[in-house]
Amino acid sequence: MPSRKKKVKKKTVKVSPLAALGVSAGLILAIFLVACLWPRGSSSERGSRVPPGTWRYGIDISHNNAGPIVWDSLYVMTDKKRRTVRNPFEANDIKPVSFVVVKATEGASFKDPDFKDNWRQAGLSGIKRGAYHFFRSSKDGEVQARNFISTVGDMRLGDLPPVLDIETIHIGCSKQLLNERALQWLSTVEKHYGKKPVVYASSSFIKDNLSKEISGNYPIWVAHYGKARPSHDIWIWWQFTDKAVVKGVPGPVDLSVMAAD
Repeated sequence: MPSRKKKVKKKTVKVSPLAALGVSAGLILAIFLVACLWPRGSSSERGSRVPPGTWRYGIDISHNNAGPIVWDSLYVMTDKKRRTVRNPFEANDIKPVSFVVVKATEGASFKDPDFKDNWRQAGLSGIKRGAYHFFRSSKDGEVQARNFISTVGDMRLGDLPPVLDIETIHIGCSKQLLNERALQWLSTVEKHYGKKPVVYASSSFIKDNLSKEISGNYPIWVAHYGKARPSHDIWIWWQFTDKAVVKGVPGPVDLSVMAAD
């Protein structure tokens, strides 16, 4: 007699709607955790749109930020139009903040009043941290470097390189003197920490004021808003807005991107 074939029961695998759309398990978990901690009906605040691309995100902060940072809850959430949003229920994508750069000093003597706390909290958070100095072209570069070094103190092996923020040139200061003083700061800080500092400046400031000795020899953190790509070609970080909405940071904040590994 012919043998009878046994009927094999097909297993039914349940797939969540988010997984069916190709959303990763990590993102599902992030959305779940953030949403659970977020009261329904809360802010629908929106910020600047993130440029197209696959990015890691970074913020820079100082005493000018509107309130305390929630260090264990720093996320960049974007909706379907890539706008940064405050409410996780409006988020299409959620990514953690990967790095934070904290203002330490300015000019020859100013020390950011929130630096010590921000620096310590950033270190405890596990997020990559860095410190920056706001440059004043009217002051001696080495004196400004000593202000930065004495304020920041020792850096950890995993900390980001020091950053020189160059945005202004004072009346009566020549481009040559600006660059000479900036190079004083850069060489002094590099010698002290054994790391080549990063130079932050806008695309136009780099083009109009910085020498090739600076723009061609130091890593560039470029600021250029409202564009799909910055006009300065070679950069490690790109600050594309000062009006982003980031969970964990009250009010608008500067947001930068770096290429994802």
